[in-house]
Amino acid sequence: MIVHPHWPIGAAVSDVDLGDLGSGHHDRLRGELSEHGVLVFAHQELDDDGFASFLRGFGELQFTEGEMPVAGRRDLNVVTNVGRDRAPVSNWHVDTAYVASPPSYTALRTVGVPDHGGETLFTNQFRAWDTLDPGLRAFVADRSITHVVTGVDPGDGEQAAAVHPIVRPHPRTGRPALLLDAPARCRYVSGLDDAAGAELVAELLEWSTRPDNMWRHRWSPGDVVIRDNAVVLHRADHSRVTGDRTFHRGMVSASGYRTR
Repeated sequence: MIVHPHWPIGAAVSDVDLGDLGSGHHDRLRGELSEHGVLVFAHQELDDDGFASFLRGFGELQFTEGEMPVAGRRDLNVVTNVGRDRAPVSNWHVDTAYVASPPSYTALRTVGVPDHGGETLFTNQFRAWDTLDPGLRAFVADRSITHVVTGVDPGDGEQAAAVHPIVRPHPRTGRPALLLDAPARCRYVSGLDDAAGAELVAELLEWSTRPDNMWRHRWSPGDVVIRDNAVVLHRADHSRVTGDRTFHRGMVSASGYRTR
């Protein structure tokens, strides 16, 4: 297994078959994810069973209620533009922060790659915090955001809101990162009224997603991409897509951060 870092976030991993990982590889991948945020595995030949098995090597799978499940299973969901009258809208966000214990890792495997466009963008939230203006760092250091669900119906009895610190220590390493979300999902900022809270979220998002803190992944058939949700924000670029864009997605619960 050879890791080739990108700048300022992410890494490509070569010389590895995700369908035949040897003992100890998942813990090494946890370490690489906590450092690089995103890992790209090209030329993989995984079906859904192999994909789910790879993810279970990190921990229990977590399904977002309200998403479209893969046919015949409830551990993976479909991400696609097929059958839509208009292009999907994707804002910078983190997955499922409206629950008390958000998923540790999210992975996508390619099912259909468009002829043009459809890239996924990632930011480095460690670097966003490290380079933030000192005065703003002090202002947000002890504040929290109430994250709420949008876009899906979690169903009766499911969580729809959770409070998380703006500056979140990484669950494995303790390194601080800015934990943000799409503006519509950031309902309250502690100690601020609605207008001031929205202004602060917008300022932090603008800083986090500036071009020099972002990396763009261009999808190819056979790609499997996994991200550490404590390290990155992400969004899909649907602005120039030509053709079908379909992935199967799996998420690992917070248990994924614990070494087995």
